Amino acid sequence: MFKAIVAISAGLILAGCQPGTVPGLVARADATAPYTPAAAPPGAAPGSCWGSDSSPAVVETVTQQVLLQPAQVSADGTVLAPAYYKTETQQRIVKERQELLFETPCLNVLTPEFIASLQRALNARGQYAGSDHGRLDTDTRRAIRAFQAPQGLDSSILSIAAARRLGLIAYPRSE
Repeated sequence: MFKAIVAISAGLILAGCQPGTVPGLVARADATAPYTPAAAPPGAAPGSCWGSDSSPAVVETVTQQVLLQPAQVSADGTVLAPAYYKTETQQRIVKERQELLFETPCLNVLTPEFIASLQRALNARGQYAGSDHGRLDTDTRRAIRAFQAPQGLDSSILSIAAARRLGLIAYPRSE
């Protein structure tokens, strides 16, 4: 009986701890949100939507032996004293961090139906193996990145260019 009362009490307490209901308790960012919109760059088409992302720097660690004192060798080739080396480890940036700003489908376009079509299109191209459930989950984001990376955009945020290549958004008419 006591365990049941404790369990019910704990459930009621936890039920009251919803984000926004308890002062100081903040909801964490929604990992399934399509993206956080970015400000359009100067000269962007009115009504266009933009996303920003960053690609991390690529750092390489290099370890090398540095000669401190050369070996002492006699005239007949006998080593009198060995060479002394010091090991140095350095990190070099191979590729700088990049801030990416690119046009994206507007948030009102990214409906569950659109995302399900995106999943089917990525599946048809061998980038996505999941079901077309219409949620922008980790597997879908991974597939978006895999599809866009060969075209030079290393981001899990769907770009307008990728959506057009997938046949999800029409190309603008040239008049």
